Amino acid sequence: MLPIQITVHNTELPPEAHADIARRAMRLSDYYERLMGCRVTIDLPQRRRHSDAAQYGVRIDMTVPDGEIVVTRQPRGELATALDNAFNAARRRLQDYARRHRGSVKAHEARPLGRVVEIYPLAGYGFLESGDGRRIYFDRNSVLDDGFGRLDVGAEVHFAEEPGEKGPQATTVTRAARHAVAPPE
Repeated sequence: MLPIQITVHNTELPPEAHADIARRAMRLSDYYERLMGCRVTIDLPQRRRHSDAAQYGVRIDMTVPDGEIVVTRQPRGELATALDNAFNAARRRLQDYARRHRGSVKAHEARPLGRVVEIYPLAGYGFLESGDGRRIYFDRNSVLDDGFGRLDVGAEVHFAEEPGEKGPQATTVTRAARHAVAPPE
């Protein structure tokens, strides 16, 4: 049984709401079986004017073996919406934590390195040479961060490759970081 603590500030909740919150909190242990505790705080800040609508704030503190995961969401006008937003975020954070804890976080493949061999700035395209000597087309839109104008022949770039209409095409082209080489002593 997961220890659950429900705290309410500046408002009263019906027993059904307490039962719903406890049920949602118990369901979190489905996403990470080593969840050690859960505290849910519902806050209804003092309204300044009569025209201001009530805004329920929800904070969820989950105790896990390495510490705590805290989820706080922007206040919402309806309690059900505030709870949905907060518990959905808590579920995602707990799933991410579980994946990291299991070591099953997806490793990204290194993007290939190429070199710009031709560039036509006015026409907005150019060609790369891949590490295996293939010639790959790219255009202005495939260069990230508006970097097309900063490319020149010989520049090293990282890229992703996909099939184009007339052969391979480079996408998500970024200039490769230059590594400083220490001068010989």
